[in-house]
Amino acid sequence: MRAVIQRVKESSVSVNNEIIGKIGSGLMVLLGVAETDMAEDADYLADKIVNLRIFEDENHKMNRSLLDIGGEMLVVSQFTLLGDCRKGRRPSFVHAAGPDKANELYERFVEQVRQKGVNVATGRFRAMMDVSLINDGPVTLIVESR
Repeated sequence: MRAVIQRVKESSVSVNNEIIGKIGSGLMVLLGVAETDMAEDADYLADKIVNLRIFEDENHKMNRSLLDIGGEMLVVSQFTLLGDCRKGRRPSFVHAAGPDKANELYERFVEQVRQKGVNVATGRFRAMMDVSLINDGPVTLIVESR
């Protein structure tokens, strides 16, 4: 699994001009699932992301996690994160999981984060979405399960 995480002051996702998910301070996560990913990848990534110390403490050092600050998470499925652009001019998505498997592991990731006590908002799987955010920092990281 591959995730692009952005520390945000706020973030939202809309489908057909209707906001379906919105958070305040926390993390906006674009989540891609590979064909070789398993449940363990979703569990690992959920634990890793909620515990990453990327929020500032009183000394302005990145020393606090999402759990430490009581932050929220917006998770948006993003199969294009698995795009391979090394050959030709069009990305290849052969390593991305099929829709059934991708949705299953996406939902597992969301549930694992919720079980850790984080308020989670989501996009709509396989929908065309508009994502808005105010990046805090900016802080943007790529986290992978393998």
